[in-house]
Amino acid sequence: MSRFNRRRIFVNRADLYEEMAEERDIKHFRQMETPEFRYPTSEEIRELTIEKHIWKSGDKFYKLAHEYYGDSRLWWVIAWYNKTPTESHVTVGSVLSIPNPVQKLLRYLRNK
Repeated sequence: MSRFNRRRIFVNRADLYEEMAEERDIKHFRQMETPEFRYPTSEEIRELTIEKHIWKSGDKFYKLAHEYYGDSRLWWVIAWYNKTPTESHVTVGSVLSIPNPVQKLLRYLRNK
């Protein structure tokens, strides 16, 4: 499952974007709507295996996704599950939860 599936594309008409479009001599900015995934229920979480990872210097979500899932494109799953939208929201020594199996977690997300 890609986080880009079924996302609406819209033209951003906010003043800031209108000004930037004018400065760049383009008509408008097209953007993808931000997806909203429901967080798994307590029952669903109990069906997962949660591995703990202590964040260290040099860690990146995409590297963790490659290590734990074999697919660096699933970096967003780790970020979303831990409610840390970017790596700047994580500090050295933080303990992240890595949910597995990732395919089961992705099925939960599809059943919104």
